[in-house]
Amino acid sequence: MDQTPAGTDFPHQSVTFPEGLALDCGRVLPSVTVAYRTYGTLNAEKTNAILICHALTGDQYVAEPNPETGKPGWWEIMVGPGKPVDTEKYFVLCANVLGGCMGTTGPRSPHGERPGALWGTAFPVITINDMVRVQKRLVEHFGIGKLFAVIGGSMGGMQVLAWAAQYPQMVFAAVPIAAAANHSAQNIAFHEIGRQAIFADPDFRNGNYWAEGVRPERGLAVARMTAHITYVSEEALTRKFGRKLQNDEGFPALGEQFAVESYLQYQGSSFVQRFDANAYLAITRAMDLFDMAAEHGGTLASAFRGTKTRFLLVSFSSDWLFPTAQSRAIARALNHVAANVSFVEVTSDKGHDAFLLDEPDFHTTLHGFLAGCAEHAGLA
Repeated sequence: MDQTPAGTDFPHQSVTFPEGLALDCGRVLPSVTVAYRTYGTLNAEKTNAILICHALTGDQYVAEPNPETGKPGWWEIMVGPGKPVDTEKYFVLCANVLGGCMGTTGPRSPHGERPGALWGTAFPVITINDMVRVQKRLVEHFGIGKLFAVIGGSMGGMQVLAWAAQYPQMVFAAVPIAAAANHSAQNIAFHEIGRQAIFADPDFRNGNYWAEGVRPERGLAVARMTAHITYVSEEALTRKFGRKLQNDEGFPALGEQFAVESYLQYQGSSFVQRFDANAYLAITRAMDLFDMAAEHGGTLASAFRGTKTRFLLVSFSSDWLFPTAQSRAIARALNHVAANVSFVEVTSDKGHDAFLLDEPDFHTTLHGFLAGCAEHAGLA
């Protein structure tokens, strides 16, 4: 039954599955609530559904203003009437991930075994596969037996790969964007810096900050600043800021800032108003644990053996967080099992975040791929 989940500041649209969920870590969540949004209309045959999987700090508000922040949907440039993901043609579904803080069960949710308490750091370790299992429950809640497409960038791309590996019979087309089949040691290292910044904040209070009426804002802001550097390229930062001072009036005094410093501090301070620190800890760890080859006997191709899913892999030339070589490795694995796969590297100087920005070549590629798939699926 659709309901408003307890423990959130806003009544996000959601559904609760009281049967709970068995997790990869061996624990069982006694009940799972998943918050979601939909766009467009599901056809009578229920064959035109596209699931969009969001990235680390994203949410379910893909193509409409976020009700808590008032900011535009994070992918309005791609999703909507007449856009590459055309809501006049497709039924688009997006869910806040398991472990999130926008209505889906996570560290900020009521503890299932301790009445009146929140999960906090007691929330079980979760994986990308666990996130996908919750999404599958939601898809089935709508009576959808097969998704026309699953699309996502960054951590969303990891979810797409997990969908294609776990439930290939439910995915006609898969589009992992700026993603990888595992998290690199360098990426894990950047995440650990962010986690340690949160732990070091005196307001973290061993994860019980909500009970004590405080938030580890400084630590979470530093975590966001560190991560944001990995989302952009050196070219983009130089073009936008260079070495400009915030107040260019002679030699700067101690404490005055370069423009890029002010920008990063803004990114950090705005982030803490919309995200939960414990959720950040849980989700970054899920990304770090993701390793598709390890889950399939050390051979990535084995994850896709026998698949009928059509794949489009997209990377960006200046993305050093999930570089093109990682997408090529996935493409090679798919070729090894004779899968239907297309691969495109988009030339861009915007870094990892290019998939969220105005990149006409990327938009044209995705539009063309979906159109071709729709023809083969009988949706054209």
